[in-house]
Amino acid sequence: MMRSVTYGTSPLLAHKTQLWRSRLVMMLVAGGFLGLAGRAAYVQLIGNDFFLRQGEVRFARTIELVANRGRILDRNGLILASSVPAASIWAIPEDIDLDDGEITAKLPQLAKLMDMPLAQLRQRLDSDKSFVWLKRQLDWDVGLQIKALGVKGIHQTREYKREYPEGEAAAHVVGFTNVEDQGQEGMELAFEKDLAGQAGSRRVIKDRLGRVVEGVGEEIPPIDGRDIQLSIDSKIQFFAYQKIKEQVMAHKAVGGSVVVMDAHTGELLALANYPSFDPSNRKKLTGEQLRNRAITDVFEPGSTVKPITVAMGLESGKYKPGTLIDTTPGRMTVTGSTISDTHNYGVLTVEGVIQKSSNVGVTKISQQLTAQQMWETFSAVGYGQKPQIAFPGAASGRLRPYKSWRPIEQATMSYGYGLSASLLQMARSYTVFSNDGRVIPASVLKLEQPPAGVPIFSVKTANAVRQMLALATGPGGTGQRAQTQGYSVGGKSGTARKQVGKGYAVGKYRAWFTGLAPIEEPRIIVAVMVDEPSNGTFYGGTVAAPVFSTVVQHSLRLLGVAPDMAVQPQIVANPIEESL
Repeated sequence: MMRSVTYGTSPLLAHKTQLWRSRLVMMLVAGGFLGLAGRAAYVQLIGNDFFLRQGEVRFARTIELVANRGRILDRNGLILASSVPAASIWAIPEDIDLDDGEITAKLPQLAKLMDMPLAQLRQRLDSDKSFVWLKRQLDWDVGLQIKALGVKGIHQTREYKREYPEGEAAAHVVGFTNVEDQGQEGMELAFEKDLAGQAGSRRVIKDRLGRVVEGVGEEIPPIDGRDIQLSIDSKIQFFAYQKIKEQVMAHKAVGGSVVVMDAHTGELLALANYPSFDPSNRKKLTGEQLRNRAITDVFEPGSTVKPITVAMGLESGKYKPGTLIDTTPGRMTVTGSTISDTHNYGVLTVEGVIQKSSNVGVTKISQQLTAQQMWETFSAVGYGQKPQIAFPGAASGRLRPYKSWRPIEQATMSYGYGLSASLLQMARSYTVFSNDGRVIPASVLKLEQPPAGVPIFSVKTANAVRQMLALATGPGGTGQRAQTQGYSVGGKSGTARKQVGKGYAVGKYRAWFTGLAPIEEPRIIVAVMVDEPSNGTFYGGTVAAPVFSTVVQHSLRLLGVAPDMAVQPQIVANPIEESL
């Protein structure tokens, strides 16, 4: 049997422990407790601010309170761009168990709602990330459907996205924003600071799932962006876009543009381009679609400049509307270069020079002017000058200093070659004929009162040229297809070969027409350009003038302008071919 050993007779207790060892152990234990007490005091008393900051870094967040972006309105208060609530979907992949049958059963429906391939969705969720965007700015109703699925680890945030009711018709004017709601093109970019407003903020404590636990500190409310009211009339804009689109497609052209301007205020009532794009759906966009041709593309204006040159001649006192000019035999030589008309028009009056679009006639008028006179007038009406308009990317065109002009260059510039301008600049230059000789600036914003304008020609000269423009659209003129039912019109067509490098492309032309209506008291100026028509005809009088006609008639009716004519437009079947 085993012997029982009492505690007091244990041989282990017979060994005598040294006193210093027990004291050392006690000192170490006491030192440990003192260290913990000191650390606790440091954390809670001495270094309190530091640890509070560290805690905030890990759990406190500043939430940006997004300001509601301002609206873009047309001149009548109709919405061209506005912000609507949108759902942006995000996930915490580490919280999602893709082996869970309940979750995997809902993934196909989730992918369908987000218009995303199922394989792509699974790839995004199959990671160790703590945050990943799945889809930004879905329709709010779609976000509610996703929320109803109740997939663990799938969350959503309320954001705003832009809607553009006028779609591609006004895309180049309004522009668009990116996914962060920042303006990228058009008015959205030009007035970014006004539209965006100022974001507010709120300091909160969040848990690891991103849920707000409590709010801390003061809340700074956001300041919403302000609305911008444009001069554009959405109805005129839509009609102009439809007509230029139809003409571009009918003539198998590369593109086209229409500018409709208030003749007395310079306000742009329409600025339409084709091809265009849907600002709400910008997938597979190209530069051709995004380019605002009416203000970025510059080209030699050709015959549309002739009325300005003739006005210079009248203003000089050397010519009157009835002054005779001999254009026989339909060509002339200037320092070894030949200038030609399409026909031998013989002896023409100054009015006839505009009516027949005679290069020879307008060249002879320019020979009685100095290069400085011509340069100063062209500059004054806007050629070679950057338009003072709140629009990004507006081109200034080209007008070389007059001191470097050779005689042949002065001659060609008199009928629109050797200088370049945009369609917007061409439309604006014709305000000198609708405002008693004063040129006014173009505006894309609605104005409270018309600008004063800068005087260029006398009232007598402006009225005389306006009558010549009416003759150019009448019988025997080059712009007969510009006539419209019920309203008198006046204008000038133009056709020019496209420049390629330092020369001109073979078989490639731009056709345009610029004019105003009604002729006695102009209300609007309309400029039309069709780029590279290739369906059998390329003249401005046959390609661009018909668009001018329909846009003028529709616009004046929308503006409530009473018809000033009771006769049918006289349009001949085979109009005279205009000069290049």
